[in-house]
Amino acid sequence: MNLVLLGAPGSGKGTQAEKLSQKLNLFYLQTGELSREWAKTDKRIRNIINGGKLIPEKEMTNYVMKYLEKRVPKGTNILFEGFPRFISQYEEYEKWLASKRQKIDAVVSLDISEKEAVKRLSGRRICEKCGEVYNVITNPPKESGKCDKCKGKLIQRDDDRPEAIKVRFRYYRNNTKKLIDYLDNKEKLIRVDAVRPINVIYLEILEKLGVKNG
Repeated sequence: MNLVLLGAPGSGKGTQAEKLSQKLNLFYLQTGELSREWAKTDKRIRNIINGGKLIPEKEMTNYVMKYLEKRVPKGTNILFEGFPRFISQYEEYEKWLASKRQKIDAVVSLDISEKEAVKRLSGRRICEKCGEVYNVITNPPKESGKCDKCKGKLIQRDDDRPEAIKVRFRYYRNNTKKLIDYLDNKEKLIRVDAVRPINVIYLEILEKLGVKNG
């Protein structure tokens, strides 16, 4: 199964993607993490990401396709989170899969209001040592400012700060939202309410994918 997970910043894509990739045994391609790795060696990319902006679509498309050719050359059993963001990227991904005699099996949209998403993102904290993710509102650590697992310091990503969040949402409305509407009109979209408990959302996605939990 090749699965695409879409949604606004703060909709919980990463959390659901991890659960789904483990359950369905999919190669999890998280383009946000991929971009941050790229940013470590490229100052221009780092400035784009820290400002809450998007890497230019053609540049990101080429980067992802090269990565796929290297890591998943057969084009099978992939879960995309954070890509595609543009209609053009979706079409390029379809073409790439077609060249492997594969296809996109399902696209899931996690729906959330901007107000709720900003609330979530502003409260997100990440362990600088092991990468564990917390939220001061919905999933706080046992000890304030410290990771439960390794006792590392919890930090706020630059792109989770209020000014960067606003930029991220502007890009979402102008780009990814258009892709979601495009797929919805073509009846290729599974819509899921993301303002609910994590496991409730997860179970609904499995049900709509036709996958038994057990």
